[in-house]
Amino acid sequence: MPTNHQPHITYSPEILKQVEQFASIYLKISDMAVILDVPAEQLREDIANRTTEVSKSYHRGKAASKVKLLHQEMQLAYIGSPLALETTQKNLMDMEDDE
Repeated sequence: MPTNHQPHITYSPEILKQVEQFASIYLKISDMAVILDVPAEQLREDIANRTTEVSKSYHRGKAASKVKLLHQEMQLAYIGSPLALETTQKNLMDMEDDE
């Protein structure tokens, strides 16, 4: 089915920064699109294409928050939280699977 939108919008540095911030709080792409006034389908496509700057901004924001969460989980594991210990063990196995 043909689409009516251009392949890839040019996103300004300000928009890229906003996308990174929105991704860091795990805001849905559909909500980002409303705030940024761009078609959700287009934003979703552009983010799915890992070579675009908007995709890089999105994944950088998401990863930055993931780092914070993993760090917090590790701190809880260090003090003996059973759930945190279990989660960090799973995270380690996921990490090793990805090597």
